Amino acid sequence: MAFTHPEYLISPSELAKKLDNDNLRLFDVAIHLVPNPKGGYKAESGQQTYDEGHIPGAAFLNQVKQLSDTASSLGFTRLEDELLIKAFGDAGITADSDVVFYSSGMTMWATRAWWLLHYCGHKRVAILDGGLRAWKKVGLEISTEASTYPAQSWSSTTLPHRFVSQDEVVAAIDNVGICTVNALSPEVYAGTGDHHYGRRGHIPNSINVFYDTLLNEGAFRDPQEVKQSLTAAGLLDDKPVIAYCGGGISATIDAFACLLFGKQDVAVYDGSMSEWVKDESLPLVEGADP
Repeated sequence: MAFTHPEYLISPSELAKKLDNDNLRLFDVAIHLVPNPKGGYKAESGQQTYDEGHIPGAAFLNQVKQLSDTASSLGFTRLEDELLIKAFGDAGITADSDVVFYSSGMTMWATRAWWLLHYCGHKRVAILDGGLRAWKKVGLEISTEASTYPAQSWSSTTLPHRFVSQDEVVAAIDNVGICTVNALSPEVYAGTGDHHYGRRGHIPNSINVFYDTLLNEGAFRDPQEVKQSLTAAGLLDDKPVIAYCGGGISATIDAFACLLFGKQDVAVYDGSMSEWVKDESLPLVEGADP
């Protein structure tokens, strides 16, 4: 069995053959979560790990400063459409660019960047399956020479159905025709772990598919295994899927996996738990059941 859209992933060997392609736009998009003295975690740029060694020719794209609304009270909020398209253009991407994102850390940062560019209507974007770890594992070259791409200008039509608002999530709670999925760990989903977002639990009637169960060492598992997990959870049923997590990052792994199998009616709740918990009137359920 193969993915319906294998072109959304690229292997290290396939990428190595493309490095001399003038149309390639390759980016390390890693963010690292580090302990916050005030509790929880804070996001730090992966610039340092990029400087220490990256895939030759790759540029670094700072998702915190370049692809997020820094005026938002939330950790990650996508930019307004025109600003987001401009940000990708400023990084050197045009509509015809062959774009590959990878992470030197967790895979979710690559799928987040992919989801944002896909939302912008770009049709030629992939993630390096397994990220920098997979590249190093097969002994491919590492560089410390920084690269950038000339800024470009391009226009596009966004795909509004790829994101949903808080109001749409509220409306989905009692709608059996919509599958809402929480991508966080079972402990965070149930509200029993040490980590939470200010209030414990999950959005009522949302199921749990922990993003990490779809991966093996940062790469997507065999298509048959991924499909079994998604099918068992009902994510490939004939109904819309809304994926959420803590801040709209790991949710993109569940959502991306659905798209790998050709499912189209899939959206991410960008604000996710970070936004949801701020409104005390919005319900949360503790425990392992939806």
